[in-house]
Amino acid sequence: MYRPTKTEQETIINFNQDEQTASIYTHSKKWQRHLEQKLGLTPVKDYGDGGKEYELPKKLLCLPRAPRTISPEKRAQLSERMRRIHQSKRSSHDNTPKETLARV
Repeated sequence: MYRPTKTEQETIINFNQDEQTASIYTHSKKWQRHLEQKLGLTPVKDYGDGGKEYELPKKLLCLPRAPRTISPEKRAQLSERMRRIHQSKRSSHDNTPKETLARV
C-alpha cells in the first residue's frame, strides 16, 4: 500500500460562495481527533492511507485573528485590576465563617 510522504500529508479546507458546507481533507491525527471528538463529525470518506475527508457547515469556520498587542501602560492597568480582584476574593473568603468553609 502506498504511504504518502510528510509533504503529501496535508490538510485542505475547501468551500465556495454558493454552498453552505465546507470540506476538510486531512492526514493530521490532531485535526481528525478534533473534528470527530470535539465537533462530533464522522468522515464522509476514509482514503485508507491515513487521510480522511469531513463535511461541516461553513459557519463553523472562522478566520484567524491577529495577535492582540497591549501597551505596557495597558498591561500594568490590567495587572493591577486582576490583583485587586484576587485580593477582594481572598479577603471575602477570609471573612467566611469556619463552619461554612468546612462544608464547602
